[in-house]
Amino acid sequence: DAAAWPDDVRVAVNLSPLQFRSGNLLSIVTDALKHSGLPPRRLELEITETLLLEKSAQVLASLHALRALGVRISMDDFGTGYSSLSYLRSFPFDKIKIDQSFVRDLGANREAQAIIRSIVSLGKGLGVTITAEGVETEAELSCLRTEGCDEGQGFLFSKARPNAEIISLLAAQRGIDGEEDALVA
Repeated sequence: DAAAWPDDVRVAVNLSPLQFRSGNLLSIVTDALKHSGLPPRRLELEITETLLLEKSAQVLASLHALRALGVRISMDDFGTGYSSLSYLRSFPFDKIKIDQSFVRDLGANREAQAIIRSIVSLGKGLGVTITAEGVETEAELSCLRTEGCDEGQGFLFSKARPNAEIISLLAAQRGIDGEEDALVA
């Protein structure tokens, strides 16, 4: 379905550590791209920091091979669990996704604002896109824009929808805006 979406819209897929351990992730992704007709640059694979805890040569080799195909790699749920800035040096991520726990009540939480500001600054310094997860209110969106966050995703924009509705939403967005709007994902 995503292959039929507008050419500038990417589809993100969460990967589990188990999928990396299987050893055939590259061929699965290559086959899926070939079968679907989706250009690799429009696929974004999301991994968690937990996967990088293993620091195995196989995981890093798989990430580099996927990136060489043209697939984008994102670190999901950044800032939770076993966060370490060293992960950002172990692989050149295209995107860092700020966990929704930092976005909740962002307008009233100075500590969360400071964390968001730091992650956005870090992302800009590394040249990676920063996406905030779990955006549910206009106040959260306003704070994220103020802090310079690149993108947002959450129920404020839309709940999960079937493909036919996604196509209509994308068409309506383009009809109103005429171009991509920052913080709409």
